[in-house]
Amino acid sequence: MLLFTSRCTAAYISSSHLLRIVKPTVLTTPVRTKFHVPHRHYFHPKNPLPSHQQTFATMASAATIYDFKPFDSNGQEFPLSELKNKVILIVNVASECGFTKQYASLESLYKSVTAKHPDEFVILGFPCNQFGGQEPGTDEEIVTFCQRNFGVTFPIMQKIEVNGDNAHPLYKWLKEQQAGLLGFKLIKWNFEKFLIGKDGNVKGRWASMTTPEKFEKEILAELEK
Repeated sequence: MLLFTSRCTAAYISSSHLLRIVKPTVLTTPVRTKFHVPHRHYFHPKNPLPSHQQTFATMASAATIYDFKPFDSNGQEFPLSELKNKVILIVNVASECGFTKQYASLESLYKSVTAKHPDEFVILGFPCNQFGGQEPGTDEEIVTFCQRNFGVTFPIMQKIEVNGDNAHPLYKWLKEQQAGLLGFKLIKWNFEKFLIGKDGNVKGRWASMTTPEKFEKEILAELEK
């Protein structure tokens, strides 16, 4: 029996389970479908091309995370090469999720680790509206929400997509670097975490339910290398 206790618990239903639950419907007559093209939230304000076409690196050419240039919440390029020799935690975030309270834990972790290792650790939050429509705001609204409600001081980036054809190249690369639970590469829900070592490669990946304090030791171990 499957019991939904919140909107976020839907994240943990694997595609294989859905195939067992949902019976396929055979269409006997042709159906005309109107295709809806979703709004891409990661357009650069001065360029109509989506950022994944403007990004310096492609999946094929990227060797490390430093090859990517996502945009910050102000629409400015943020070359990840500027974070060389730092340990990075990347999180896809949302403002209206049951896991949104993890902003407080992330901020606490950020302060705790940077107090021991100043200027050697950074968290990057990437807003995404693909999971239950739980990040509907503009980039400015999201940043204001994070600062006002959780006192967030780590960078909040421009809203992106993390799955599908329009997924940001950074997330395509992250998922190829390390799969999640049971070998699934797709991001399953808000607040999944990727840990990047000083060499620019993925060192760990944690699901939404894993709170930040549970892997602080792994972060400190990477910083001490």
